[in-house]
Amino acid sequence: MNIDPKLKPALLEYLTGFVSDNKRTKFEAIVQQRTRYVTVVLEDLYQPHNASAVLRSCDCFGIQDVHIIENANTYEVNPDVALGASKWLNLIRYNTTENNTPEAIATLKTKGYRIVATTPHRSEVTLQQLDLNQGPVALLFGTEMRGLSADALAGADEFMIIPMVGFTESFNISVSAALSLFYLTEKLRNSSIPWQLSAEEQIDTKLDWVRKVVKSSEGLIKDFLRKQTPE
Repeated sequence: MNIDPKLKPALLEYLTGFVSDNKRTKFEAIVQQRTRYVTVVLEDLYQPHNASAVLRSCDCFGIQDVHIIENANTYEVNPDVALGASKWLNLIRYNTTENNTPEAIATLKTKGYRIVATTPHRSEVTLQQLDLNQGPVALLFGTEMRGLSADALAGADEFMIIPMVGFTESFNISVSAALSLFYLTEKLRNSSIPWQLSAEEQIDTKLDWVRKVVKSSEGLIKDFLRKQTPE
């Protein structure tokens, strides 16, 4: 449903009238901690447990957008693991062709993201060395068995590893995502980088959340918009 941006603040105020005070306060507090400065890109994950655990970490660390590349595998969410996290995130799927990786990377680059491939096989920078001052970052994660595809590696602007000192070659992907997001979001919030959502993005995000918790929200929106239209 297309809504005039000028009407969105009033619509949000109207819809939040149907939300409890506790939920309204929680929405306001959480949206202040959301960011698009760091985003996550998942390439062709096929294990619902891992896919869902990553979504849970994204929600917990304030990552609003998750970009999902579906080539050979459809991304499935395990509700017992995600615990509703997908409800509060924007999931952007790329699944219109046999190989959707180039399109996803190109789209992110047009939005100003630096594509950072997470891989144990190339060590340009460690997690601790990754410079957030160079612009927004899209962290690219691949499957545990095959890692990132050749197209993903070719499209990357930088390669990042998480330092390890054991015999095992790499972390589980959900652990890698959680470690990366914990460190980078903490670093981001302690910086002078303008990482928060813009005022307009905050309104859009809260509208999306409210629509998901208010019963018959679409009907209420139609009624509101009808009243805004002159007879």
